[in-house]
Amino acid sequence: MTVYSKDEALMCKVFPSSLGLIAMRWFDGLKAESINSFHELTQAFGSRFVTCRRVPRSLASLISLNMQEGESLKTYSDRYWELFNEIEGDFDDVAISTFTLGLLSEHDLRKSLTGKLVTSVGQLMDRIDKYKRVKDDQQQGKRKDKVIP
Repeated sequence: MTVYSKDEALMCKVFPSSLGLIAMRWFDGLKAESINSFHELTQAFGSRFVTCRRVPRSLASLISLNMQEGESLKTYSDRYWELFNEIEGDFDDVAISTFTLGLLSEHDLRKSLTGKLVTSVGQLMDRIDKYKRVKDDQQQGKRKDKVIP
C-alpha cells in the first residue's frame, strides 16, 4: 500500500481486501460515488467502526487486579498477563510487585516471591511456571496414592 500511496483510486480498490466479513458488508453497502478520496474512505470507515478500536488499558487496571478466592494460579496468571499485555509502556518493575500483591496473602507463591525477590518479568514467569509444575506433580502424586492396585 505504501508504494501506491499516491494512487488514490488504486488504494480505494485494494482497501476491501483487508476487511473482514462485517466491514466488507458495510463497504458493499456504500452508495456509488459517495466516496471521493481514499482519505474520505478511511474517515468513513473509522467513523463506522470506532467501537472496534482497542483502547490501551491504564496501569491502574493492573494494580487493581487481584486473585479471587478459589481461583487457580493458572487462571489468575492468564488474566494478569492478558491485561499486562494491553498496557502500553515499560512497567516490568510494576508487573513484578502487582502480580505478587495480587496473589492471596496466604498463597505459597506469594510467600516465595516476597522471600526471594525476582528482578525481571522473565524471572517472575519462570517462578510461576516452576510453581505450577510443582503443584501439578503434587496433584498427580495424590492421584496415584488413591489408586487401588
